[in-house]
Amino acid sequence: MTTVANRSKAGRAGDAPPARPTRRRTRPGTGTSRPWLLLLPALVVMAGLLLWPMVQVVLLSLQNFGLRELVTGRTRWIGLDNYTALLSDPNLWQIVLPNTVVFAIVAVLATVVVGTLVALLLNRLGTVSRGLVTTAILVAWALPAVTGTYVWVFLFTPGDGIAVQALDAIGLLDATTANPFADRVSFYVIALLNVVHHGFPFVALTVLAGLMTIPNELNEAAVIDGAGAWRRFWSLTFPTLRPVFAVVTVLSTIWDFKVFTQIYLMPGGDGVNRSVLNLGTWSYVESFAQNKYGLGAAIAVLLTVVLLVITMGYLRLLFKEDEL
Repeated sequence: MTTVANRSKAGRAGDAPPARPTRRRTRPGTGTSRPWLLLLPALVVMAGLLLWPMVQVVLLSLQNFGLRELVTGRTRWIGLDNYTALLSDPNLWQIVLPNTVVFAIVAVLATVVVGTLVALLLNRLGTVSRGLVTTAILVAWALPAVTGTYVWVFLFTPGDGIAVQALDAIGLLDATTANPFADRVSFYVIALLNVVHHGFPFVALTVLAGLMTIPNELNEAAVIDGAGAWRRFWSLTFPTLRPVFAVVTVLSTIWDFKVFTQIYLMPGGDGVNRSVLNLGTWSYVESFAQNKYGLGAAIAVLLTVVLLVITMGYLRLLFKEDEL
């Protein structure tokens, strides 16, 4: 027994120690550069599709580019003259910019509010009812902007439009003389209904996805503590879904600031009624109706700058540095 024990100890003593795992040496900076190398093809494609056209628009805005230059291919550089003419135009400050900014702010608020209310409704419904309502609102989302705009134009057709007849029945207007598309305010009210109707399903479904991640125990605890629906939303739901609301608000801001189809296709929105122009339609009219491509490009650049400033300001207000 002693001999066997001694042999086993000698055998264990003679065993080679286990090999240590070797670390693979990587070149300095490889760990940080590899993701960028993998993203490089996609970034090149995005630069070609987005960045290069933007550069061309900026260059075009520095030229006096009209129909003659388009035919001959010659360019006439005028520096910032297009921007000087644009910023000194009273139509920009009195008509176009207020139409763009005020409409976008109201449309974003209305879209987010309506979408959030619909999301809260969907979150309380059963599986079957939720599926039916979700299918119904997806029809509005899937409807092309052109088709949806013509539907709203049909509803508010002067004289015999269904909405005009309904408003005449309750005494808000005279169907025989009223033209909702001629007045600046009523024109944008119809456009607001169109934009909100087309945009709220995205907000509703996105917020609903966030609501389904909140544990039911938190709402039950808030109810036990005596918190009402309004208090639960502001103290529990909104702080939890703050990143979700940031996404839908930023995207809605981008879409509503550069809204074009819903304005251009409505009667008078193609430039006939100058009082309803926004930056998008004004840029199109100046470029393709007046053949002032340089001025139209300057308007497009101004729209992009305004949009970037508002979006960045909103993000800085919504998020703190430690939350990014």
